[in-house]
Amino acid sequence: MKKVLFLCTGNSCRSIMAEALLNHLGKDQFIAFSAGSFPTGTLHPFSVRTLLSKGVPGSGLRSKHWDEFKGKPIDIVITVCDQSAAESCPLFPGKPIRGHWSLPDPAKYAGSESERLAEFQHVYDLLEYRIKAFLRLPLDQMLPTEITGKLNEIGRLEPQAA
Repeated sequence: MKKVLFLCTGNSCRSIMAEALLNHLGKDQFIAFSAGSFPTGTLHPFSVRTLLSKGVPGSGLRSKHWDEFKGKPIDIVITVCDQSAAESCPLFPGKPIRGHWSLPDPAKYAGSESERLAEFQHVYDLLEYRIKAFLRLPLDQMLPTEITGKLNEIGRLEPQAA
């Protein structure tokens, strides 16, 4: 089982939803974790609400600092927010493969409750689409540089409007 770490700044929305989604959709292939450079220490209630509305388990999720993963072997690290791509990330043993999936921060979206929930849903939809694309990759047949390239390509994918 490959270990995937999703990184973001606050570890309360995007990285949390990515962790839960990959653990749900890729449970036979991957173990996902998430962390932040400046974790909020709490999960955004709309993140949990969005996950539960989609039938994705939210138990065991918590906001944590990325230092918790220093010294632990991680196979793939994916940053999921706009700012973290420019932050210097910690080093993990074994030189994990890295990729970036830029996503808007739904916690910063201003609007009515229904508009804010719609923004969380939008980010969830992006994550689901990208994680499903990630799950289709033949990782065992790819070189690390190829995986990095594909991860970054996936980070630019958007579901087509129906």
